Amino acid sequence: MLSHLDIALIILAYLMGSINSAIIVCKLMGLPSPLSVGSGNPGATNVLRLGNKKAAAITMIGDVLKGIIPVIIGHLLHASSLSLSLIAMAAVIGHIFPIFFKFKGGKGVATTLGVILALNIYLGLAVLATWLVMAIVFRYSSLSSLMACAWCPLYAYFIIGYSSVWPLLVIAIIVIIRHQANIKRLWTGTESKIGQKKV
Repeated sequence: MLSHLDIALIILAYLMGSINSAIIVCKLMGLPSPLSVGSGNPGATNVLRLGNKKAAAITMIGDVLKGIIPVIIGHLLHASSLSLSLIAMAAVIGHIFPIFFKFKGGKGVATTLGVILALNIYLGLAVLATWLVMAIVFRYSSLSSLMACAWCPLYAYFIIGYSSVWPLLVIAIIVIIRHQANIKRLWTGTESKIGQKKV
């Protein structure tokens, strides 16, 4: 049973997740909106397409932090494992469907990484290791992210416990759905590899 505090923390996490780093950073730095260039996705990768590495780095840090901070607050207030996982899920959903930006957000990878690292450092390291191995072997960033998200609920079962599995499974499913275009390109062999310049 969730307490009033748990519910308040979940709402806070969603609102924090809804703060779109890409849109705010681009506006402050006088860059075009990420919604109107490249893939149209308001995330760090699309900001990088604008040719501004600093803006992309700040965006990435912002997206990771808005996943870390609400979960850390939950830890400090001694929230249960289930509550922490729901807080994590709310932060990622906020990033993907932000209330402040007409529910048009990013794909959720950076914020997912943030919440996972904050939930449990060993879980975070397992997910990062999965991404790294996939990236080294196949050299596709999108495939690495998809596989890391897909394996996360299983890792969580062994590292944290059963209560954390279904919120992390929801996160994985939403992130995978948001990568439909990448999946199609992977299937057709047109997805760009890491370090590959687009022609």
